[in-house]
Amino acid sequence: MAVQNMDDWRWWQDAVIYQIYPRSFQDSDADGIGDLNGIRQRLPYVAKLGVDGIWICPFVRSPMRDFGYDVSDFCAIEPLFGTLADFDALVQEAHNLGLRVLMDQVWNHTSDEHPWFIESRSSKDNSKSDWYVWADAHQDGGPPNNWRATFGGSAWEWDPTRHQYFLHNFLAQQPDLNWYNPDVRKAMVDIGRFWLDRGVDGFRLDVANFYAHDRTLKDNPIRPSDQPRPAGAALKDPYFDFINEGTVCRPETLNMLKDIRLLMNEYPNTVALGEVSSAEDSLLAAADYIAGDHRLHLAYNASLISYEPFTARGLHTLFEHIIELFPQARLCWTFGTHDFPRLRGRWANHGRHSEEIEAQLDRLLPSLLIGLPGSCCIYQGDELGLTQTQLNFEQLRDPYGIANYPEILGRDGCRTPMPWSEHANQGGFSDARTAWLPLPAEHLHLAVELQESDPNSLLIAYRNLIRWRRLQPALHGGGFHLYPLEPPLLQFERGEGEQSILCVYNFSTSPHHHQIPHNHLKLIEDVSPGIRLKGRELFLPAYGAAFLKKM
Repeated sequence: MAVQNMDDWRWWQDAVIYQIYPRSFQDSDADGIGDLNGIRQRLPYVAKLGVDGIWICPFVRSPMRDFGYDVSDFCAIEPLFGTLADFDALVQEAHNLGLRVLMDQVWNHTSDEHPWFIESRSSKDNSKSDWYVWADAHQDGGPPNNWRATFGGSAWEWDPTRHQYFLHNFLAQQPDLNWYNPDVRKAMVDIGRFWLDRGVDGFRLDVANFYAHDRTLKDNPIRPSDQPRPAGAALKDPYFDFINEGTVCRPETLNMLKDIRLLMNEYPNTVALGEVSSAEDSLLAAADYIAGDHRLHLAYNASLISYEPFTARGLHTLFEHIIELFPQARLCWTFGTHDFPRLRGRWANHGRHSEEIEAQLDRLLPSLLIGLPGSCCIYQGDELGLTQTQLNFEQLRDPYGIANYPEILGRDGCRTPMPWSEHANQGGFSDARTAWLPLPAEHLHLAVELQESDPNSLLIAYRNLIRWRRLQPALHGGGFHLYPLEPPLLQFERGEGEQSILCVYNFSTSPHHHQIPHNHLKLIEDVSPGIRLKGRELFLPAYGAAFLKKM
């Protein structure tokens, strides 16, 4: 990757963004559910991390079938979370603290309680009749084709009023909008303008690669037995028994993105960050979604979540692919989100190690994240080392988890409340007797209050790494040189010339001696205790990471 002209570089191209799941961050009104005022109350904590901005998951009006990803009014705040005045106050406070605000926008579908859908389903000739994807039954009376919903079952639901099926790529209560209709696209642009006028700094666009569908409605092909599933796809997930080419990454979507980019161009320094998910090759697809200056600015990239356990070989192969596809480093990395098992829960499943070695891996992964070109997201609680919560069926709230239990446990285990204080009610998350999801006892020992008072805690390590990154010119821009693989080491260089930084990572439970590629380098950040450099010989402890710079 070549270094970009820094005059053309924008804040979002190397931003560190903190993802907030509102229901679980902070409850300010003692109802057991987090809210906007709770987020505002905790913004100083976020600012102290040193991040550039926040991404807030949906908080607009919703019947909460999918916890906000089923929208019934795009321009109103869900009362559970507060009011429009509360949101305006949150944005103002965030900006006062130097934080940008990204909203999660769910523009692929609405709730079936949205007025648009209520009108659309009422007849075949009303003003919104073509705002959703409707189709007649198959000649056998069943759904039009074999398309499946990502949450299970058919992607089609029969409507007895209209006597047609409607498409829903997710829950049946989440009918898909018809993006081929220019009135729908205009409505989305108007919604975006409403929030941009209120001061938001951009959008994270949920499932942006689902906007279009195959209008011929032909069946999706069954996946051949010798064709692997997409990276990160659950082995038992029936959705991936098919190659979902009728609903995922349709080429028609790319032209539709122009409307979004033109809107963002009206508001300088805002960003459209697109989630590309469920694709056969999400990285290849994401490269299309950010190509040129008439599509999205950034692609949200969950590929790091797919590499388990973390190995130098697997990551090296991934980065080779990245160099080829993203020469301008316009992608956003993450190790975790509200849709995947917790970071620590994933890697801990690959074997138990000593407390010291596990602590080193805890620090190695954020060291890698902040060293990579592009921007990155940190999911709330990962900076504390929260583990995946194990819930029984009666405790589940996630419709995906409930529908697929016990083969797929769903997403509740990574959505439990933030622990702020070890001894406070509900870990300081809420004054309510019970929270919407239980806060596990083991998370109380990882509470913010405890880690803030411990200079050796993971939270302090995250703060130090993020702040250090901001001060390094080499980590701004797209300069990225990947060195040949030397398992178990991963090695790359950021920047060029005197400002360049050599980043070396040991993905092994054993110490390793390594000959670095240049003379006259010095260690510039003490990430891992026990690192030694003598001449060109670098000693890395287990799961050690080192950053080196020319003397």
